[in-house]
Amino acid sequence: MAALVKAMGWASRPLLPVVQTWDLDARRWVRALRRSPVKVLFPSRQEVERKPDAGKQPRKAAAEASTHVQRLKQPIRVPPSQTWEESGLRYDKALPGDKRLSSVMTIVKSRPFREKRGKILLEGRRLIADALKAGAVPQVFFFSRLEYIKELPIDKLKGVSLIKVKFEDIKDWSDLVTPQGIMGIFAKPDHVTMTYPETQLHHSLPLLLICDNIRDPGNLGTILRSAAGAGCSKVLLTKGCVDAWEPKVLRAGMGAHFQVPIINNLDWEVVPSYLPSDTRVYVADNCGLYAQPQKSNKASDYGWICDRQLSKFHKYEEEEEDPETGDSKGWLPELEVQNYDLDWTEAPAAVVIGGETHGVSLESLQLAESTGGKRLLIPVVPGVDSLNSAMAASILLFEGKRQLRLRAEHLSRDRSYH
Repeated sequence: MAALVKAMGWASRPLLPVVQTWDLDARRWVRALRRSPVKVLFPSRQEVERKPDAGKQPRKAAAEASTHVQRLKQPIRVPPSQTWEESGLRYDKALPGDKRLSSVMTIVKSRPFREKRGKILLEGRRLIADALKAGAVPQVFFFSRLEYIKELPIDKLKGVSLIKVKFEDIKDWSDLVTPQGIMGIFAKPDHVTMTYPETQLHHSLPLLLICDNIRDPGNLGTILRSAAGAGCSKVLLTKGCVDAWEPKVLRAGMGAHFQVPIINNLDWEVVPSYLPSDTRVYVADNCGLYAQPQKSNKASDYGWICDRQLSKFHKYEEEEEDPETGDSKGWLPELEVQNYDLDWTEAPAAVVIGGETHGVSLESLQLAESTGGKRLLIPVVPGVDSLNSAMAASILLFEGKRQLRLRAEHLSRDRSYH
C-alpha cells in the first residue's frame, strides 16, 4: 500500500485522510447514480424532460404524451370573430381560409349572383367615397391599412363589417395594375333613393341616353362618363347590354354611376314609361356611311347597321308587296335622316346608341318613328369604318348640349329686349 501511495505522489501525506476522502467521494458518486434527474442539459442547450420509470409506460400512454407535446408546439390561432379596436373603429383581422373573403370573387365574376343578391363590389377610395356621398349602402369593407378606412366618413360606417386583410390578398382579387388596398361590398344602388350631386342636378338637361346592345364594358363605362359630363338627365340600358355594375364598367365610368341616374336591364316595352312627355327619340347613325339623307328600302342605306350586321334580321330582309298598289315596301321604319349638327333639341330628346357588333335593334327604330324622331348621321370620310360607340355617343350628347345652350342664350336675349 505504501508503495502504491508513493507512486501516486502522495507519500508525503498521511494515509488515513486519503482513505477517508476516497471513501467519501465514492459514496457521493453512488448516491448520485441512484438519483433520477428531472432535466438533462446537452451541449446544444436543448432540455429534455425525463420522468421516473418512463421506460415502463405503456405504448398508449407514451403516444398520448407525444401528441400533447406536439399540440403545445403548435402556434395559437386567433378565431375570426376576435375583434380589434383602434381610433374608435372596431374591425376583424381575417385569417387564411376566411369564407367571407371568397364572396368577393363571386360578386366580381357572377352577374346572376349580383342581381339575385343585390350586391356590387367597388374598389378604390375615390369610387367608394363617391358611392357613400350618393347614399349607397355599404355592407363590408376589406382593407389592408387602417388609414384607408379613416379617410372615409365615420358616420357612414355604422353597422358595416370592417375586415383587415393582407395587401397580397387584395392584389390577387384586384384587376388593377396598382391596387389601392381597399374594397367594399355595397347593396345594389336604386336610382330612386340615391342622392346625386347638387351641381349635377343643377346642370341637368332635357337630354336622355338609351343604350342598346352595348356589350363592351369599356365602351359602356366611357358612355356613362360622357352622359354625366354632358348633363344627361337619365341613362336607360336595355336588355342585351353589359351589366352597368360590372367592375370593368365601374372603373371606366370613373364615378359616373353616382352622378347620373342609371336604369338597368329594361325591356323595350317599358322604355316609353321612363321618357318624359313629348320626348322625341333619335337613333345614332354611327356606321360611317357618307350619303345624303334619302328614303330607301335597303337596310344598308339606313346607316344604323352595316351589311355585315344584318344576320339577326334576315327574316325581315325580303321586301313585301302592297296588295293594293303593287308597290314594294321596306321592312324597316322609314325615318328621316339629318346631319347631327342640325337642330334636333327643340323638344326633350332621347338618343339611342347601338353596339358596334349588332347595331341598334328594330324596336329602337320603331320607337323613334312613333315619337317623330330621326336618324342622326355622323358623316365620316369614305372608306373609314364606323365610329366607336362611345365616341359617337360623346359627339351627339355634347352636340345636343351645345344646341340647348345656344337656345337658352337666345331666349335670354329675347327676354332682355322685351
